[in-house]
Amino acid sequence: MRKPLKILVADDESIIRLGLKTMLTTLGHEVLLASNGRSDGLEAARTIAQKYPMPILILTAYSEQDLIERAAQLPIQGYLIKPVNERDLAAAIPVAIARFEEAQTLAREKAELQESLETRKLVDRAKGKLMQNGMSEEEAYLALQRRAREGRISMRQAAEAILAQATSHP
Repeated sequence: MRKPLKILVADDESIIRLGLKTMLTTLGHEVLLASNGRSDGLEAARTIAQKYPMPILILTAYSEQDLIERAAQLPIQGYLIKPVNERDLAAAIPVAIARFEEAQTLAREKAELQESLETRKLVDRAKGKLMQNGMSEEEAYLALQRRAREGRISMRQAAEAILAQATSHP
C-alpha cells in the first residue's frame, strides 16, 4: 500500500461523511471532514484543481449523463456513484493518484517543450541579426555560444541580449 494520505471529505450529510471517514481510516488514511460539499461539487472540484492541484475523486449520488460529461471536462481523476463500498474506494484511490501524477508529468514536459521551442526561436532570431552583420550561420551560432559561456548565462539569455542590443541600435 502507498503511504497514508490526507483526504478531505466534503458532504452535506453527516452520515455520509462519517461513513467515508470510517472506510478511509480503515484503509489507513488521515481524513479531514468538511460539512459543506457546496451546492455544485463540480465547480468546487474545478476551483480546488486550479488553486491547489491534487488528485480529486468525485463521489456523487448523481449518475445523469450530462453531469458525467461535465465532470469529464474537469481535471479530476475519478467519478464514483454512491453508495460506494470500501473495496471500490480502495481501488479508485491509487488509480486517481497515478492519473494525477501522469497529468502533472505531462504538464511539466509540455512546459519544458514550450520553453525549449521559445528558446530555439530566440536563438534563431539572434543568429539572424548576427548574420545581417556578415557572419555565417555557424559563426553566428558560435558567437552566441561564446557570449553565453563568457557571461555564464543561458543561450536564451544570450539571444535575448543580442536582440535587445539590435533593437536599441538599429
